[in-house]
Amino acid sequence: MTMSPLVPDNDRPPPARFALDRWTWKEIACLLANLPMAIAGFVYTVFMIGIGVGLAVTVIGLPLLAAGLQGARLIGRAERGRARAMLGVRIDEPSPTVLSRREQGFFPWLWSSLTDPVGWRAVLYSFIRLPWGVLSFTVTLVSLFVLWPVLPYIARLLANADRAMARGLLSPSDELERRIAELESDRGVVVDTAAADLRRIERDLHDGAQARLVALAMGLGLAKEKLTDDPEAAARMVDEAHGEVKVALQELRDLARGIHPAVLTDRGLDAALSAIASRCTVPVTVGVDLPARPAEAIEGIAYFTVSELLQNVSKHSSARSASVEVWRSADRLLIQVTDDGEGGARMDGGTGMAGLAERLGAVDGLFVLDSPVGGPTTVTAELPWRDREREPNRTGAARRP
Repeated sequence: MTMSPLVPDNDRPPPARFALDRWTWKEIACLLANLPMAIAGFVYTVFMIGIGVGLAVTVIGLPLLAAGLQGARLIGRAERGRARAMLGVRIDEPSPTVLSRREQGFFPWLWSSLTDPVGWRAVLYSFIRLPWGVLSFTVTLVSLFVLWPVLPYIARLLANADRAMARGLLSPSDELERRIAELESDRGVVVDTAAADLRRIERDLHDGAQARLVALAMGLGLAKEKLTDDPEAAARMVDEAHGEVKVALQELRDLARGIHPAVLTDRGLDAALSAIASRCTVPVTVGVDLPARPAEAIEGIAYFTVSELLQNVSKHSSARSASVEVWRSADRLLIQVTDDGEGGARMDGGTGMAGLAERLGAVDGLFVLDSPVGGPTTVTAELPWRDREREPNRTGAARRP
Protein backbone atom coordinates (compact mmCIF):
# COMPACT_ATOMS: atom_id res chain seq x y z
CA MET A 1 0.00 0.00 0.00
CA THR A 2 1.15 3.53 -0.72
CA MET A 3 0.33 6.92 0.66
CA SER A 4 -2.36 8.93 -1.13
CA PRO A 5 -1.09 12.11 -2.85
CA LEU A 6 -0.91 15.31 -0.90
CA VAL A 7 -3.63 17.82 -1.79
CA PRO A 8 -2.26 21.34 -1.27
CA ASP A 9 -5.54 23.06 -2.10
CA ASN A 10 -7.33 22.01 1.08
CA ASP A 11 -4.14 21.74 3.16
CA ARG A 12 -4.95 18.25 4.46
CA PRO A 13 -2.03 15.78 4.33
CA PRO A 14 -2.67 12.16 3.34
CA PRO A 15 -2.75 9.46 6.00
CA ALA A 16 0.61 7.99 6.90
CA ARG A 17 1.17 4.33 5.99
CA PHE A 18 4.02 1.86 6.23
CA ALA A 19 5.15 2.18 2.61
CA LEU A 20 7.21 5.24 1.63
CA ASP A 21 6.09 7.31 -1.34
CA ARG A 22 7.38 10.56 -2.80
CA TRP A 23 5.44 12.76 -0.36
CA THR A 24 6.90 10.97 2.63
CA TRP A 25 10.37 11.40 1.16
CA LYS A 26 9.63 15.10 0.66
CA GLU A 27 8.68 15.39 4.30
CA ILE A 28 11.84 13.55 5.37
CA ALA A 29 13.97 15.83 3.18
CA CYS A 30 12.27 18.88 4.66
CA LEU A 31 12.89 17.65 8.22
CA LEU A 32 16.55 16.95 7.49
CA ALA A 33 16.90 20.43 5.95
CA ASN A 34 15.42 22.01 9.07
CA LEU A 35 18.75 22.05 10.90
CA PRO A 36 20.89 23.96 8.35
CA MET A 37 18.02 26.33 7.57
CA ALA A 38 17.39 26.91 11.28
CA ILE A 39 21.08 27.58 11.97
CA ALA A 40 21.26 30.10 9.10
CA GLY A 41 18.10 31.87 10.22
CA PHE A 42 19.14 31.92 13.88
CA VAL A 43 22.62 33.30 13.15
CA TYR A 44 21.20 36.03 10.93
CA THR A 45 18.55 36.96 13.46
CA VAL A 46 20.92 37.09 16.44
CA PHE A 47 23.49 39.07 14.47
CA MET A 48 21.24 41.65 12.78
CA ILE A 49 18.63 42.08 15.49
CA GLY A 50 21.24 41.98 18.24
CA ILE A 51 23.32 44.69 16.63
CA GLY A 52 20.24 46.79 15.86
CA VAL A 53 18.94 46.59 19.43
CA GLY A 54 22.42 47.11 20.89
CA LEU A 55 22.96 50.27 18.83
CA ALA A 56 19.39 51.55 19.22
CA VAL A 57 20.64 54.54 21.21
CA THR A 58 22.80 55.65 18.26
CA VAL A 59 21.87 57.12 14.89
CA ILE A 60 22.44 53.90 12.96
CA GLY A 61 20.84 51.49 15.44
CA LEU A 62 17.19 51.84 14.47
CA PRO A 63 17.83 51.80 10.69
CA LEU A 64 19.91 48.62 11.17
CA LEU A 65 17.10 47.07 13.19
CA ALA A 66 14.56 48.04 10.52
CA ALA A 67 16.78 46.55 7.81
CA GLY A 68 17.16 43.41 9.91
CA LEU A 69 13.39 43.06 10.15
CA GLN A 70 13.09 43.43 6.38
CA GLY A 71 15.67 40.67 6.03
CA ALA A 72 13.65 38.52 8.44
CA ARG A 73 10.71 39.00 6.06
CA LEU A 74 12.86 37.49 3.29
CA ILE A 75 13.64 34.51 5.52
CA GLY A 76 9.91 34.10 6.07
CA ARG A 77 9.32 34.19 2.32
CA ALA A 78 11.94 31.50 1.76
CA GLU A 79 10.38 29.33 4.47
CA ARG A 80 6.93 29.78 2.97
CA GLY A 81 8.31 28.63 -0.36
CA ARG A 82 9.96 25.61 1.25
CA ALA A 83 6.73 24.68 3.06
CA ARG A 84 4.81 25.04 -0.19
CA ALA A 85 7.21 22.88 -2.20
CA MET A 86 7.99 20.17 0.37
CA LEU A 87 5.01 20.11 2.71
CA GLY A 88 2.19 21.15 0.39
CA VAL A 89 1.18 24.09 2.59
CA ARG A 90 -0.08 27.15 0.77
CA ILE A 91 0.43 30.29 2.82
CA ASP A 92 -0.60 33.71 1.50
CA GLU A 93 2.17 36.24 1.10
CA PRO A 94 1.79 39.21 3.48
CA SER A 95 1.64 42.69 2.03
CA PRO A 96 4.99 44.45 1.55
CA THR A 97 6.03 47.48 3.58
CA VAL A 98 8.92 48.72 1.44
CA LEU A 99 6.56 50.58 -0.89
CA SER A 100 5.89 53.25 1.71
CA ARG A 101 9.55 54.28 1.67
CA ARG A 102 9.36 55.35 -1.95
CA GLU A 103 5.99 57.00 -1.47
CA GLN A 104 6.37 58.80 1.84
CA GLY A 105 10.06 59.04 2.69
CA PHE A 106 12.59 57.50 5.04
CA PHE A 107 11.02 58.06 8.46
CA PRO A 108 7.60 56.61 7.61
CA TRP A 109 9.42 53.57 6.17
CA LEU A 110 11.52 53.32 9.33
CA TRP A 111 8.47 53.44 11.58
CA SER A 112 6.45 50.96 9.51
CA SER A 113 9.41 48.56 9.45
CA LEU A 114 10.00 48.76 13.21
CA THR A 115 6.32 48.12 13.94
CA ASP A 116 5.91 45.47 11.24
CA PRO A 117 4.19 42.42 12.81
CA VAL A 118 5.22 40.20 9.89
CA GLY A 119 8.90 40.94 10.44
CA TRP A 120 8.73 40.36 14.19
CA ARG A 121 6.89 37.08 13.76
CA ALA A 122 9.56 35.98 11.29
CA VAL A 123 12.17 36.79 13.98
CA LEU A 124 10.23 34.69 16.48
CA TYR A 125 10.03 31.90 13.91
CA SER A 126 13.83 31.95 13.45
CA PHE A 127 14.40 31.71 17.22
CA ILE A 128 11.98 28.83 17.65
CA ARG A 129 13.35 26.97 14.67
CA LEU A 130 16.81 26.34 16.13
CA PRO A 131 15.79 23.96 18.93
CA TRP A 132 13.06 22.52 16.72
CA GLY A 133 15.53 22.06 13.86
CA VAL A 134 17.93 20.16 16.13
CA LEU A 135 15.12 17.95 17.46
CA SER A 136 13.46 17.20 14.09
CA PHE A 137 16.81 16.55 12.38
CA THR A 138 17.99 14.20 15.13
CA VAL A 139 14.75 12.22 15.39
CA THR A 140 14.44 11.88 11.60
CA LEU A 141 18.07 10.80 11.20
CA VAL A 142 17.81 8.20 13.97
CA SER A 143 14.52 6.93 12.53
CA LEU A 144 16.14 6.39 9.14
CA PHE A 145 18.54 3.82 10.65
CA VAL A 146 16.80 2.57 13.82
CA LEU A 147 13.04 3.07 13.54
CA TRP A 148 12.56 2.36 9.85
CA PRO A 149 9.20 0.47 10.19
CA VAL A 150 7.48 3.47 11.79
CA LEU A 151 9.40 6.15 9.90
CA PRO A 152 6.34 7.30 7.85
CA TYR A 153 4.38 7.94 11.05
CA ILE A 154 7.23 9.81 12.71
CA ALA A 155 7.86 11.86 9.57
CA ARG A 156 4.16 12.73 9.33
CA LEU A 157 3.98 13.74 13.00
CA LEU A 158 7.03 16.00 12.75
CA ALA A 159 5.94 17.41 9.37
CA ASN A 160 2.51 18.28 10.77
CA ALA A 161 4.23 20.22 13.55
CA ASP A 162 6.22 22.02 10.84
CA ARG A 163 3.01 22.82 8.98
CA ALA A 164 1.34 24.21 12.10
CA MET A 165 4.39 26.33 12.91
CA ALA A 166 4.56 27.76 9.40
CA ARG A 167 0.84 28.54 9.34
CA GLY A 168 0.89 30.12 12.77
CA LEU A 169 3.94 32.36 12.37
CA LEU A 170 4.38 32.94 8.64
CA SER A 171 0.78 33.59 7.54
CA PRO A 172 -0.44 37.18 7.12
CA SER A 173 -1.16 38.60 10.55
CA ASP A 174 -4.91 38.95 10.06
CA GLU A 175 -7.63 39.64 7.56
CA LEU A 176 -6.43 43.23 7.30
CA GLU A 177 -3.11 42.05 5.87
CA ARG A 178 -4.93 40.07 3.19
CA ARG A 179 -7.19 43.03 2.47
CA ILE A 180 -4.21 45.35 2.06
CA ALA A 181 -2.64 42.96 -0.44
CA GLU A 182 -5.91 42.79 -2.39
CA LEU A 183 -6.24 46.58 -2.46
CA GLU A 184 -2.67 46.96 -3.69
CA SER A 185 -3.44 44.57 -6.54
CA ASP A 186 -6.71 46.39 -7.27
CA ARG A 187 -4.89 49.72 -7.39
CA GLY A 188 -2.72 48.37 -10.19
CA VAL A 189 -5.83 47.29 -12.10
CA VAL A 190 -7.36 50.77 -11.73
CA VAL A 191 -4.17 52.48 -12.91
CA ASP A 192 -3.87 50.17 -15.91
CA THR A 193 -7.54 50.66 -16.81
CA ALA A 194 -7.27 54.45 -16.58
CA ALA A 195 -4.14 54.43 -18.76
CA ALA A 196 -5.87 52.23 -21.34
CA ASP A 197 -8.89 54.55 -21.40
CA LEU A 198 -6.66 57.59 -21.93
CA ARG A 199 -4.87 55.85 -24.81
CA ARG A 200 -8.23 54.98 -26.35
CA ILE A 201 -9.45 58.58 -26.12
CA GLU A 202 -6.20 59.87 -27.60
CA ARG A 203 -6.41 57.36 -30.46
CA ASP A 204 -10.05 58.20 -31.17
CA LEU A 205 -9.28 61.92 -31.25
CA HIS A 206 -6.22 61.47 -33.45
CA ASP A 207 -7.73 59.04 -35.93
CA GLY A 208 -11.26 60.47 -35.93
CA ALA A 209 -12.19 64.04 -35.22
CA GLN A 210 -8.67 65.48 -35.52
CA ALA A 211 -8.02 63.92 -38.93
CA ARG A 212 -11.45 65.02 -40.14
CA LEU A 213 -10.90 68.60 -38.95
CA VAL A 214 -7.50 68.75 -40.68
CA ALA A 215 -9.13 67.64 -43.96
CA LEU A 216 -11.89 70.19 -43.37
CA ALA A 217 -9.37 73.02 -42.95
CA MET A 218 -7.60 72.01 -46.13
CA GLY A 219 -10.91 71.86 -48.02
CA LEU A 220 -11.92 75.31 -46.82
CA GLY A 221 -8.52 76.65 -47.82
CA LEU A 222 -8.99 75.34 -51.36
CA ALA A 223 -12.52 76.75 -51.47
CA LYS A 224 -11.17 80.15 -50.47
CA GLU A 225 -8.69 80.06 -53.35
CA LYS A 226 -11.43 79.18 -55.85
CA LEU A 227 -13.93 81.68 -54.49
CA THR A 228 -13.18 84.36 -57.12
CA ASP A 229 -12.12 82.16 -60.05
CA ASP A 230 -14.72 79.37 -59.77
CA PRO A 231 -17.56 80.28 -57.38
CA GLU A 232 -19.58 77.16 -58.22
CA ALA A 233 -16.68 74.83 -57.35
CA ALA A 234 -16.06 76.81 -54.17
CA ALA A 235 -19.73 76.45 -53.20
CA ARG A 236 -19.57 72.69 -53.73
CA MET A 237 -16.45 72.51 -51.56
CA VAL A 238 -18.15 74.56 -48.85
CA ASP A 239 -21.12 72.18 -48.95
CA GLU A 240 -18.77 69.22 -48.56
CA ALA A 241 -17.05 70.97 -45.67
CA HIS A 242 -20.41 71.54 -44.05
CA GLY A 243 -21.10 67.82 -44.23
CA GLU A 244 -17.69 67.07 -42.75
CA VAL A 245 -18.41 69.44 -39.88
CA LYS A 246 -21.61 67.52 -39.06
CA VAL A 247 -19.74 64.21 -39.10
CA ALA A 248 -16.96 65.63 -36.91
CA LEU A 249 -19.51 66.94 -34.42
CA GLN A 250 -21.18 63.54 -34.26
CA GLU A 251 -17.83 61.85 -33.65
CA LEU A 252 -17.07 64.29 -30.84
CA ARG A 253 -20.53 63.63 -29.32
CA ASP A 254 -19.90 59.89 -29.49
CA LEU A 255 -16.50 60.34 -27.89
CA ALA A 256 -17.96 62.47 -25.11
CA ARG A 257 -20.68 59.87 -24.57
CA GLY A 258 -17.97 57.22 -24.25
CA ILE A 259 -16.21 59.27 -21.56
CA HIS A 260 -19.31 60.15 -19.56
CA PRO A 261 -22.72 60.54 -21.20
CA ALA A 262 -24.66 63.70 -20.48
CA VAL A 263 -27.90 61.75 -20.05
CA LEU A 264 -26.35 59.82 -17.16
CA THR A 265 -25.31 63.02 -15.41
CA ASP A 266 -28.63 64.76 -15.96
CA ARG A 267 -31.20 61.97 -15.61
CA GLY A 268 -29.53 58.98 -13.96
CA LEU A 269 -29.23 55.27 -14.69
CA ASP A 270 -32.81 54.63 -15.81
CA ALA A 271 -32.68 57.05 -18.72
CA ALA A 272 -29.04 56.31 -19.56
CA LEU A 273 -29.55 52.55 -19.71
CA SER A 274 -32.70 53.01 -21.78
CA ALA A 275 -30.63 55.02 -24.24
CA ILE A 276 -28.08 52.21 -24.46
CA ALA A 277 -30.84 49.65 -24.95
CA SER A 278 -32.33 51.66 -27.82
CA ARG A 279 -29.03 51.43 -29.70
CA CYS A 280 -28.65 47.67 -29.18
CA THR A 281 -29.34 45.47 -32.21
CA VAL A 282 -31.38 43.12 -29.99
CA PRO A 283 -34.64 44.23 -28.33
CA VAL A 284 -33.86 44.99 -24.70
CA THR A 285 -36.18 45.59 -21.76
CA VAL A 286 -34.81 47.75 -18.97
CA GLY A 287 -35.97 47.77 -15.36
CA VAL A 288 -34.35 50.10 -12.82
CA ASP A 289 -35.67 50.06 -9.25
CA LEU A 290 -33.52 52.38 -7.14
CA PRO A 291 -34.69 54.47 -4.20
CA ALA A 292 -32.11 57.15 -5.01
CA ARG A 293 -29.14 57.75 -7.24
CA PRO A 294 -25.86 56.16 -6.09
CA ALA A 295 -22.53 57.99 -5.99
CA GLU A 296 -21.38 59.25 -9.37
CA ALA A 297 -18.42 56.87 -9.56
CA ILE A 298 -20.61 53.82 -8.84
CA GLU A 299 -23.24 55.07 -11.27
CA GLY A 300 -20.63 55.46 -14.00
CA ILE A 301 -19.20 51.97 -13.46
CA ALA A 302 -22.71 50.48 -13.58
CA TYR A 303 -23.45 52.34 -16.82
CA PHE A 304 -20.31 51.23 -18.63
CA THR A 305 -20.69 47.65 -17.34
CA VAL A 306 -24.17 47.40 -18.88
CA SER A 307 -22.95 49.15 -22.03
CA GLU A 308 -20.19 46.61 -22.61
CA LEU A 309 -22.44 43.67 -21.78
CA LEU A 310 -25.05 44.84 -24.31
CA GLN A 311 -22.32 45.25 -26.92
CA ASN A 312 -21.41 41.62 -26.30
CA VAL A 313 -25.08 40.66 -26.70
CA SER A 314 -25.18 42.45 -30.06
CA LYS A 315 -21.92 40.99 -31.37
CA HIS A 316 -21.65 37.48 -29.96
CA SER A 317 -24.90 36.10 -28.54
CA SER A 318 -27.18 35.57 -31.58
CA ALA A 319 -29.97 36.44 -29.14
CA ARG A 320 -33.53 37.45 -30.00
CA SER A 321 -34.11 39.45 -26.82
CA ALA A 322 -32.33 40.63 -23.70
CA SER A 323 -33.14 42.28 -20.41
CA VAL A 324 -31.39 44.58 -17.94
CA GLU A 325 -32.41 44.74 -14.28
CA VAL A 326 -30.87 47.12 -11.74
CA TRP A 327 -31.84 47.28 -8.08
CA ARG A 328 -30.48 47.92 -4.61
CA SER A 329 -30.17 45.24 -1.95
CA ALA A 330 -28.92 46.43 1.44
CA ASP A 331 -25.58 48.10 0.79
CA ARG A 332 -25.07 46.66 -2.71
CA LEU A 333 -26.10 47.80 -6.19
CA LEU A 334 -27.03 44.75 -8.25
CA ILE A 335 -27.08 44.49 -12.04
CA GLN A 336 -28.35 41.54 -14.03
CA VAL A 337 -28.14 41.28 -17.82
CA THR A 338 -29.80 38.27 -19.46
CA ASP A 339 -30.13 37.20 -23.09
CA ASP A 340 -31.70 34.19 -24.80
CA GLY A 341 -28.76 33.59 -27.14
CA GLU A 342 -26.64 30.55 -27.82
CA GLY A 343 -24.63 30.81 -24.58
CA GLY A 344 -21.16 29.38 -24.15
CA ALA A 345 -19.60 32.69 -23.05
CA ARG A 346 -16.42 32.33 -20.98
CA MET A 347 -14.28 34.63 -18.91
CA ASP A 348 -11.34 33.94 -21.24
CA GLY A 349 -13.36 33.97 -24.44
CA GLY A 350 -12.13 37.30 -25.78
CA THR A 351 -15.40 39.15 -25.09
CA GLY A 352 -14.02 41.44 -22.39
CA MET A 353 -15.61 39.53 -19.49
CA ALA A 354 -12.30 39.18 -17.66
CA GLY A 355 -11.66 42.92 -17.97
CA LEU A 356 -15.10 43.69 -16.57
CA ALA A 357 -14.49 41.34 -13.65
CA GLU A 358 -11.18 43.06 -12.90
CA ARG A 359 -12.74 46.51 -13.02
CA LEU A 360 -15.52 45.52 -10.67
CA GLY A 361 -13.11 43.76 -8.34
CA ALA A 362 -11.02 46.93 -8.15
CA VAL A 363 -13.92 48.73 -6.46
CA ASP A 364 -14.85 45.81 -4.19
CA GLY A 365 -17.47 44.51 -6.59
CA LEU A 366 -18.36 41.05 -7.87
CA PHE A 367 -18.90 39.63 -11.35
CA VAL A 368 -20.64 36.28 -11.96
CA LEU A 369 -21.10 34.72 -15.41
CA ASP A 370 -23.60 31.90 -16.03
CA SER A 371 -23.62 30.89 -19.70
CA PRO A 372 -24.25 27.21 -20.45
CA VAL A 373 -23.93 26.07 -24.06
CA GLY A 374 -27.31 26.63 -25.68
CA GLY A 375 -28.12 29.53 -23.37
CA PRO A 376 -29.46 31.52 -21.77
CA THR A 377 -26.63 33.76 -20.59
CA THR A 378 -26.98 35.64 -17.30
CA VAL A 379 -24.40 38.06 -15.98
CA THR A 380 -24.79 39.33 -12.42
CA ALA A 381 -22.68 42.22 -11.18
CA GLU A 382 -22.53 43.71 -7.71
CA LEU A 383 -21.17 47.10 -6.71
CA PRO A 384 -20.92 48.68 -3.27
CA TRP A 385 -23.69 51.20 -2.72
CA ARG A 386 -22.56 54.66 -1.77
CA ASP A 387 -24.99 57.51 -1.40
CA ARG A 388 -24.55 60.47 -3.66
CA GLU A 389 -23.14 63.41 -1.77
CA ARG A 390 -24.95 66.68 -2.03
CA GLU A 391 -22.95 69.10 -4.15
CA PRO A 392 -23.36 72.86 -4.47
CA ASN A 393 -24.82 73.99 -7.79
CA ARG A 394 -23.88 77.14 -9.62
CA THR A 395 -26.12 79.29 -7.41
CA GLY A 396 -24.57 77.88 -4.24
CA ALA A 397 -27.63 75.83 -3.23
CA ALA A 398 -27.29 72.18 -2.34
CA ARG A 399 -28.04 69.77 -5.18
CA ARG A 400 -30.04 66.73 -4.14
CA PRO A 401 -30.16 63.46 -6.09
